[in-house]
Amino acid sequence: MTVTLNGNPTELPDGATLIDAINASGASERRGVAVAVGGEVVPRAQWAARELAEGEEIEVVRAVQGG
Repeated sequence: MTVTLNGNPTELPDGATLIDAINASGASERRGVAVAVGGEVVPRAQWAARELAEGEEIEVVRAVQGG
């Protein structure tokens, strides 16, 4: 299936979850990561269970420290 991940078309396997999208983005499931699907933030506790559908828009944001 094709989803939009951080603004780019990305192929993920059918039945992929948000964990798969996070990994495809290059981020990890560690702290400092937030995920939104269709503009709605998805709580971390739901990442493993939230299956994705064809065409969904996913944003994976990593907090970066610095100054």
